Amino acid sequence: MKQYIRNTATALAVVFGIVGIVVVAYAWRLPPFASEVQTTDNAYVRGYVTLISPQLPGYVTDVAVKDYESVKQGQVLVRLDDRIYHQKLAQAEATLASQKAALANSEQQENAAKARIGASEAALGGATSAKRRAEENWNRVEELSAKGISTQSDLEQSRTTLDQAEAAVSQAQANLEVSKQDLQTIIVGRDSLGAAVAGAEAAVELARIDLSNTVITAPRDGAVGEVGVKLGQYVAAGTQLMAVVPRDTWVIANFKETQLAYIKPGQAVEVTVDAFRHATLKGHVERFSPAAGSEFSVIKPDNATGNFTKVAQRIPVRIAIDDGQDLSQYLAPGLSVEVRTVVE
Repeated sequence: MKQYIRNTATALAVVFGIVGIVVVAYAWRLPPFASEVQTTDNAYVRGYVTLISPQLPGYVTDVAVKDYESVKQGQVLVRLDDRIYHQKLAQAEATLASQKAALANSEQQENAAKARIGASEAALGGATSAKRRAEENWNRVEELSAKGISTQSDLEQSRTTLDQAEAAVSQAQANLEVSKQDLQTIIVGRDSLGAAVAGAEAAVELARIDLSNTVITAPRDGAVGEVGVKLGQYVAAGTQLMAVVPRDTWVIANFKETQLAYIKPGQAVEVTVDAFRHATLKGHVERFSPAAGSEFSVIKPDNATGNFTKVAQRIPVRIAIDDGQDLSQYLAPGLSVEVRTVVE
């Protein structure tokens, strides 16, 4: 009897051992259960979640949307108090007008300087003519004086007149050079005035941009998440107000590195969505992550320390949902899904 019980226990242990080995082989898809069909439940829906923040500080004067409301691109979400920015724009425009007036005045000064150059050139011409007459008179008086016809007084007066004429020519030449330098000074200063006008124009444009930034709009079509901003609240630049979630979604499936040999870009997959009572959507593999998920973690594992246990790494795979499926419009970022490759 004891021998029978012992044999029965041994047989049961062998049976349970075989069953355990079969279960492990099936769970790990080991031969003879190996299959090219790869599955994973480590997969989630992803999307473009855009956080909305102001570019400048101010008090909130209007919150134009509510939680989870659908919005269109360009639709107003939040308005900030814009009185200060209106005044800054007016101030910048006044500065621009002043700089333009200074530039216009410089152009008028250039015209006046050119006129002064003309007057100086005319004065130089007159002085030169007077000098020439004085020289002729001097030469004539000098001849007469040598012959004893002219008096010494006439000779001295003629010489004085010539000296004055020569001095007048020198003064006219100097005045002409001063007028030319004045014109050059105005032209050189014109560059700084033009730069000042350009700077004032840039300040006006910046003031306009700041004024436009008091109205915060939706960057694209989608739905608003929870609205965290309140009417009358003071917000600083970068404060998170809300999030806009577009309808574009995809799936990130984290397959084990041992499964990648059976997956390729363009391959058809089936996506089972938990939230849709395990309804199945069709999709296809788009591309693979350039590195394992552990490489993108904040604290990377250091396998060079302590005891080492080999763990199969996960590689994120991006999966696109095929068009023309009614349920795809209800996919929301963060939903859990299961992915199964299709072998054709």
